[in-house]
Amino acid sequence: MFIDSATMEITAGKGGDGIVAYRRELKVERGGPYGGSGGKGGSVIFVGDEGMSTLLDLRYNKVVKGNPGEKGKNKGMYGANADDTYIRVPVGTTIFDDDSGKVIGDITKNKQEVIVCKGGRGGRGNMAFANGVIKCPDFCEKGEPGEHRFIRCELRVLADCGLVGFPSVGKSTLISAVSSARPKIAAYHFTTLQPNLGMVRLDDGRDFVMADLPGIIEGAHEGAGLGLQFLRHIERCKVIVHIIDMASVDLRDPYNDFVTINNELKEYKMNLANRPMIIVANKMDLPQAKENLKEFKKKVQLPIIEISAYTKENLNELLYKIADTLDSTESFSLFEEDELDVVEYGLEEEKKPFTIEKQSDGVYNITGDKIKRVIEMTDFDSDTARYRFARQLRAYGVDDALRKLGVQNGDTVRIYDIEFEFIE
Repeated sequence: MFIDSATMEITAGKGGDGIVAYRRELKVERGGPYGGSGGKGGSVIFVGDEGMSTLLDLRYNKVVKGNPGEKGKNKGMYGANADDTYIRVPVGTTIFDDDSGKVIGDITKNKQEVIVCKGGRGGRGNMAFANGVIKCPDFCEKGEPGEHRFIRCELRVLADCGLVGFPSVGKSTLISAVSSARPKIAAYHFTTLQPNLGMVRLDDGRDFVMADLPGIIEGAHEGAGLGLQFLRHIERCKVIVHIIDMASVDLRDPYNDFVTINNELKEYKMNLANRPMIIVANKMDLPQAKENLKEFKKKVQLPIIEISAYTKENLNELLYKIADTLDSTESFSLFEEDELDVVEYGLEEEKKPFTIEKQSDGVYNITGDKIKRVIEMTDFDSDTARYRFARQLRAYGVDDALRKLGVQNGDTVRIYDIEFEFIE
């Protein structure tokens, strides 16, 4: 697993249709409208589950459909609302709209819920349309279709601090020395191919989660090696712990390593270099480390903690420094405002009801979410419902807009799958 991801097609439940029914009274064939409204369709909701660690279940369940609402009933009874569909995902899952690339939700807590697709509302029965003018309506509404989306889920590790550095600088050795994590440790590059998490507990009662992240190489922010896969895991970390092989075991220059890794963090989209960083000189038990550290300090005028992860020398100073830094650091937002597409249902912003485009063949093509919803909920088998649809178009200003564009009697107007002639 590098960045665990999955794509899915999600459709919320359609609202139940309203019905046309009449109350029968003594010596009266039709005593009044009596058709009930349909129930609400079920939404599709993602919920965080701290007991899960991968998105594997989503890969085998790529198409999810919500439950439809119940149809309205006679005697003015409403149809039942459908149950929502809940999909469990690991904590740390980000949900994107796959078409726009925007973020629908970011699940960072256990049992946190995100409505991915909202269920359609139930269509109104003829009883709901009765008024002083229309005493006995003979039409109803269809249920509103549920929202439909293609989504992409990505899982990033949830850790308070992340260990970064070139391969084989001692990150895995460090996390195994300070926690119960047991990553694979070997004397070759890229031993660590997936993040390892360890819980660190201090004697003063504080604790934090440390992530051993796979090694970064030059050009990682452009995708070199597996850089983008690794850098994404750092996004949630509040503090970055930069591990440097001060003994130059691989014959690399410690200062050049430091500059290269910092450039990769800086160039990555989250500008990770702006986050609190703790510089750690590792392998101080080996020859040449002391001399290399003197040269390093001439070029880097920043606090440096000297440790040996192998002998466990000076690890307490490092852990308390991490804990103190975490205490004084607030969480960082992972996304810019223009990347977010989070909707607070019930408070949706008003959208333009329609747009009109005159096509090359002379047809006036009308589109718009509100107009589309009206079409989907209209029963075109009913003459009265069709007349009501025409009145709704006029109320939205469609007729006036068409006239401004120069529409003439007999011109064809298309609204999604419906075509008709414009008549004054």
